[in-house]
Amino acid sequence: MEVLESLGPWVDDFLLGIRTTLVVTALGTVGALAVSFVLGMLVRGVSRVQRAFARTVIEFFRGTSLLVQLWWLFFALPQLGWKLTPLACAFVAFTLNFGAYGAEVVRGAINAVEETQWDAATALSFTAYQRMRLVILPQALPGMLPPFGNLLIQLLKSTPLVLTITIADFTAVTEDYRDAEGNTLFIFTLSLVVYFLIAYLFTIGMRLLERRARAGIGRADSGGLLRLLLSGPKGGKAA
Repeated sequence: MEVLESLGPWVDDFLLGIRTTLVVTALGTVGALAVSFVLGMLVRGVSRVQRAFARTVIEFFRGTSLLVQLWWLFFALPQLGWKLTPLACAFVAFTLNFGAYGAEVVRGAINAVEETQWDAATALSFTAYQRMRLVILPQALPGMLPPFGNLLIQLLKSTPLVLTITIADFTAVTEDYRDAEGNTLFIFTLSLVVYFLIAYLFTIGMRLLERRARAGIGRADSGGLLRLLLSGPKGGKAA
């Protein structure tokens, strides 16, 4: 009971810490998704320069520590004349780090689409944009979602790193509570439970997205995609 009573004055701080953790996770996820698709497309590009640029970015941010990337943005970048807020540093670091991993997910899922689908869209004079948007990506998306779900959970579990650049996330508040009140076993157990519940909610959400994506591809396989292909790139009859 004493432990629970000691928690009372900290409730608002914990709620604010959880909100901060969710904000960092959401910002990092949105940024990482954007970078994933941009780099995933560039690494498959026709231009050798595009492919080399994308591959260099991917390998650099996959091959260096997220913690060091955070510290470089927060501590080293200001020495070059650029000073970002702590939240901006977290956004950039999570975006580039997890975007690099996500780019390989995008590339692999697109490569997994059967060659006949590419040939059919090309034969019907679809532009590269139409081919990717209408034919390839809808079929590649179900294959992307499980690994993207894993990256989302990994991103959430990496958010405690932001306390090292002065962001008061849930873990930072947990540490403050432990320093002030003690109760180490209780507070770290509570922290485990909170992170697990958030991750589990994310997992449920990703599974629902997977089911919807697979259901959509199933409808396309049963005739929707065929009608799309037969209609031609602009909705008219193909020649």
